[in-house]
Amino acid sequence: MKMISRNTRNVLVVSVGFLLLFTAYGGLQSLQSSLNAEDGMGVISLSVVYGALILSSMFLPPILIKNLGCKWTIVASMGCYVTYSFGNLAPGWASLLITSAILGLGGSPLWSAKCTYLTISGNQQAEKEKKKGQDIINQYFGIFFFILQSSAVWGNLMSSLIFGQDRTLVEIPEEDLQYCGARLCIENFTTAGNSTRPAKSLVNILLGCYIGVGLLAIILVAVFLEDIDKAQAREFRRNKGNLLFWGTFLETFKLLRDKRLIMLIPLTMYSGFEQSFLAGEYTKNYVTCALGIQYVGFVMICFGATNSVCSYTFGRLAEYTGRIALFSLAAVANLACILALFFWRPHPDQLPVFFVFPALWGMADAIWQTQTNALYGVLFPKDKEAAFANYRMWESLGFVIAFAYSTFICLSTKLCILLAVLVLNVLTYLWVEYNEYKHPTPAVVYATPPAEEKSYETKIISQTHL
Repeated sequence: MKMISRNTRNVLVVSVGFLLLFTAYGGLQSLQSSLNAEDGMGVISLSVVYGALILSSMFLPPILIKNLGCKWTIVASMGCYVTYSFGNLAPGWASLLITSAILGLGGSPLWSAKCTYLTISGNQQAEKEKKKGQDIINQYFGIFFFILQSSAVWGNLMSSLIFGQDRTLVEIPEEDLQYCGARLCIENFTTAGNSTRPAKSLVNILLGCYIGVGLLAIILVAVFLEDIDKAQAREFRRNKGNLLFWGTFLETFKLLRDKRLIMLIPLTMYSGFEQSFLAGEYTKNYVTCALGIQYVGFVMICFGATNSVCSYTFGRLAEYTGRIALFSLAAVANLACILALFFWRPHPDQLPVFFVFPALWGMADAIWQTQTNALYGVLFPKDKEAAFANYRMWESLGFVIAFAYSTFICLSTKLCILLAVLVLNVLTYLWVEYNEYKHPTPAVVYATPPAEEKSYETKIISQTHL
């Protein structure tokens, strides 16, 4: 039986660490709009998360990774995520906003360090096996996302099973159901419909579980992950190479001179809008309102499972259908959902319908995520670092805007905004595809594995994801 290599073992350690960490954070994010509904604290805290992520993307990743190395950047950033669970133990404006800002600042270095670590490991393994570095790197990223995607299932399953034990949750009165969905708009947007909070003891049990798996992730990475770039970090600290910081910061904004990137901004921001709508609006105004908070986890499990399967499926299918067909499918699916949500009157008797929307949304989101990332890679092969830094920055801005206005306008207005951004997204995307058809981007030929190791390490360092 062939033993796994040292580099593959390191990839598995990183992957399981992220699985544990996002089992906690993903489950808690899905509950924020329902768990901390008072004055919209939950969704406002999420807008702070993504606002801090924007700042983090521009300033922190290169300088932290070069000073601390990938391993200890991951460990420190994971600690930022765990603080958010602690902040929810005693939810208030101060505790939630402070820990949200800490989480956002740690998000970009966490994902940049992970990308860099997997890239270095892939190049090292490729050199040993005498293979192309890009092939092994793709395998390692495939392993990582395969393991990570299941976190949506475990984190939300945990919340649903624990909240399902609450004996204080009663059947929702028929008169309260009139406030669910988009048909009524009352003055107090944040407390419409059912906002019954689970027993404090059960909330604390859930948060204790989330804190526990988060700390386990930190211990796992700190103890078992190899510090593969320790020598480079030591050398950087000795030489004080701060030029990388300024170079990365300026390159991110220099790329905005490219008209194609400007036209991709609506597509990228829509990704933030549509994800925040499902996590912040659908869970609160449809699921919690009509069924109760104990069902949020089950609904988000449906979204996560569909998203995971479709990400893999459409990633393979794109080779045969092309991007335009897949993007069209995603747009039609989202359009149908938005129009249906305008008129649907959610009721507990319609239980299967509550899962149809997240399933369709998960399918569409899988296309937006996989194909938009691929599109950036195709259009900007020589500027991947700056391109992906822009991708995360504009996507995060979409999250910020959507979560920020969540507590101030009616759900019907939010659906109109989402629909308008979708239409703008489709129009600008088609312009990009037409421009690419008329003026194809030249392909870039990469060097052999030993020569490309430095190139991959530098290019990937600013990629971020939350």
